[in-house]
Order: sequence, then structure tokens, then C-alpha cells
Amino acid sequence: MSDGFRVTSSVPLLHSYVFDVERVSVAHGGQAFERDVARHRGAVAILAINDAGEIGVLRQFRATMDRTTLEIPAGTCDVVGEDALATAQRELREEMGCEAATWRLLARLMVSPGWTDQLMLIYEARDLRELDRRPEGPEESAATTEWLSPERLREVLAGEPAIDATMAAALNRVYGTFFD
Repeated sequence: MSDGFRVTSSVPLLHSYVFDVERVSVAHGGQAFERDVARHRGAVAILAINDAGEIGVLRQFRATMDRTTLEIPAGTCDVVGEDALATAQRELREEMGCEAATWRLLARLMVSPGWTDQLMLIYEARDLRELDRRPEGPEESAATTEWLSPERLREVLAGEPAIDATMAAALNRVYGTFFD
């Protein structure tokens, strides 16, 4: 549904290995305006829960925030022809060193529709088997993994300056109201 809005043209501004940026021209009600839009191939995130009921998280440096953050495993859908579930399975192996026998789609989220078309698919992974981690890139290679009970994770997150929105959505989907 466009409610009478119509994209009339787009001009590429930036191409990167993760996303592209376009300036789109929009017409509506006799007016025209422009918006810069980040085009993204999509991403996945995984709420991995082991047999003890602990949640797998990573501590990883993020240049965008200039600090180390606490996150659930996640990654960009950057392999041509790979479906989202296969991407999630690959990311879980790379980042946490696990594979899961049971997968469930928890949510499809628009990350920030005011400036990007990125769609995030969040999966729950259970019945885990530990394998060797296969990190890619300097941040992922330096990341540390932890397995925290829901209660301990609540305590840890209470001390964080900000919480990863993908993790918050996944936790709320599985545990109900996770945050006070």
C-alpha cells in the first residue's frame, strides 16, 4: 500500500560490501521530495538456547558504536543463492561454534524503515551440538562467547548502556516480557 506515494527515480550514492545507498525521488499529492535509502540484502539473528536453558551471546567490538557490545549471533545474507535459514545455520557455526537440530522462525523485523529496507529474520535454535568456531574477520575472531541463564542475562543487560534491539526482540518473543 502506497497511499498515493510513488517513487519516481533513484540515483546510486554509495556501494559497499554490506549495503548500498540511493537517493530516491518521491511524488505525492502534487509535491516531490527526496529521501536517502540504505539498501540491504537482509540479515538473520539467532537466539541459541542450549540444553541447560542458557542463551548464547557474543561480546564483540562494533566500530559503529566504538565499543564492545553484547549480542546474539547474527549476520548479513551475503552469500548468493543461500536462503535465510542456511545463513542462520552458517552464522551459528561461525560465531558460536554450534549447530542446531531444531530451528524456529521467531520474527521478521524491519530494522529501521525510515532509512533502510533491511529485513531481519530472527530464529530460535535448540538441540545444539558444539563444534569448532569458524569466525570471519577481525572483530568476529576477537569476539568471546558466553552462555548465560535468562536470569543472569537480565542482570548483565541491566548494566549495559544500550541493548541490541535484535536480541531484545528475540528474548521478548521467547520469554514474554524479558525487560522490566
